[in-house]
Amino acid sequence: MTDVTHEFDHAAVLERCARGEHDALHQLYLQEGGALLGVVMRIVKDRGMAEDIVHDACLNIWQRADSFDPAKGSARTWIFSVARHLALNAIRYRDREINVDHSDPAEFEHDETFQHALRIEEAFDWQTGQRMDTCLEELETERRNCILHAYVDGLSHAEIAAHTGAPLGTVKAWIKRSLLRLRECMA
Repeated sequence: MTDVTHEFDHAAVLERCARGEHDALHQLYLQEGGALLGVVMRIVKDRGMAEDIVHDACLNIWQRADSFDPAKGSARTWIFSVARHLALNAIRYRDREINVDHSDPAEFEHDETFQHALRIEEAFDWQTGQRMDTCLEELETERRNCILHAYVDGLSHAEIAAHTGAPLGTVKAWIKRSLLRLRECMA
């Protein structure tokens, strides 16, 4: 039996989603569902809420796949930004629900100030995503992969070391230095 590995083509899957191919969304979920759940869990810190958000993110990705623009960043970044955006909104809404006596979420739907803030945030997310893609591309491949394993896949340093075959101390050093380089690049 030969081991055939290939790079998952996120952009092609988004194109297929935009054409209405249900199998494409299923493939995307199989490929990224666990990583999306890990990212969302880190934000909301509630498994049930995170699962709901990943479900909503998949629906959102399906419905908005035709809005993905490869000139603005990678398809994978776009997919994760959809989930991250929903998770952050859920946290904001949960905090607002606790701190403010409002029970109707639709009341913000027509609030111009709230909608304007969302549009600004979405534009910022795209700009930040583009800049992050550029900064990540400047890192050496093994260091970039360590950062992605840690912050997208949710792996621990020990898991990254086992996955890459690099010593644990080396992985920790790569991540620390890479984060410093990313911080400098993003400034």
